[in-house]
Amino acid sequence: MTAAVQNYHRRMQRVLDHIDRHLDDDLDLDVLSAVAAFSKFHFHRQFTATFGVSTHRYIQLARMKRASYRLAYRDDERVTDIAMDAGYEAPDAFARAFRQRFGQSPLSFRQSPDWEPWLAAFGPLDDARCKLMQKIYSADDVTIRDVPTIKVAIMEHRGDPATLGTTIQRFIAWRKAAGPHPRISPTFNVWRSERCPALIADYSVDLCAGTDKPIDAHGGQIKAGEIPGGRCAVLRVVGNTDNLEPAALYLYHDWLPASGKEARDFPIYCQRLSLFPEVPEHEAVAELFLPLK
Repeated sequence: MTAAVQNYHRRMQRVLDHIDRHLDDDLDLDVLSAVAAFSKFHFHRQFTATFGVSTHRYIQLARMKRASYRLAYRDDERVTDIAMDAGYEAPDAFARAFRQRFGQSPLSFRQSPDWEPWLAAFGPLDDARCKLMQKIYSADDVTIRDVPTIKVAIMEHRGDPATLGTTIQRFIAWRKAAGPHPRISPTFNVWRSERCPALIADYSVDLCAGTDKPIDAHGGQIKAGEIPGGRCAVLRVVGNTDNLEPAALYLYHDWLPASGKEARDFPIYCQRLSLFPEVPEHEAVAELFLPLK
């Protein structure tokens, strides 16, 4: 890639970052073209040519994604407030747009989300982000740490990964009702299967909250466990932390063979350091831990 192309991509990346940070602001063509330092007479076509969606469509999807996260995971927020923040002047207009996109009303989605159409709806947004956010890792990005054993409360997700969002909802509800708050307790995901196993019933991941206090089993949904201590290769990922598979594959395909080290008998896991929508999506941070012998 030439220096000129890299510079062009950096200018376009600035626009995506600006949109993420200013979803509540006026994001018209004058503003966005100025962020990229491109002429406003050409910018809308440059954006569409680069990302495969128009600026208007991209902003709509980004606002709707944040709104849907707030509906699913923040039951203390009013639908009216979420609608206004998504750029709609009235809840009924937001409800029509939401139903058209996801096949459910906002209230129905909040109570019982249908995740498959939700995932499909954001395909264009995810594709657009991936065009410039493809991270190339190197050995310099990996550190070796001796980590302590961490006692955790575990909620297991077993089966179709498309329904993981429902398990996350239950996990958040438990933390609000009885569990340790994310501000004082670390959050982990432990992957016990492939990302896309041959049988979707074999998909397996543990949602964990670090705690050394007695655990409320919450009707049998929560159990006590631990993440064992020891040496780990740690790779920090910033931005697209919904899909950590590229980072994991780098560790297994490139870093591990070159390091001469061997993986320990415990699954790869991550710690969620900051999460969307608490921070703009491009500022989300996760650390991936590969346990070593």
